[in-house]
Amino acid sequence: MRLQVRFTRMLALTAVVIACGAARASAADLAAARKNYDTFCAKCHGDSGQGNGSQAATLGTKPASFADCSAMAKLSDDAIFKAIKDGGKAVGKSPEMPAAGEAFEDSEIRDLVTYVRSFCRK
Repeated sequence: MRLQVRFTRMLALTAVVIACGAARASAADLAAARKNYDTFCAKCHGDSGQGNGSQAATLGTKPASFADCSAMAKLSDDAIFKAIKDGGKAVGKSPEMPAAGEAFEDSEIRDLVTYVRSFCRK
């Protein structure tokens, strides 16, 4: 019985350690996603994701506002992923949104999707 209690406690402690490690990795991934966003996306979508970046006025179509929660709720993660990877035209959005599939690994694009979602604060 005592051995079973020790084993159960050890399993619980292992789960906590694994969860803490995953949280740190996630935070690191989001930090990298923020850096990628700031470098490649902010010039059109803006620092706070409102579609008001320094180059937004030069575009024929206003960039999407990621802070618009009702608009973002209508977009699946897969659609956002595809827009980043294959460009806006691939998802029926502006063809001015360039494809970034050559610049990012799929995992980096998934992290960007998560980061873009963070602009919508209800």
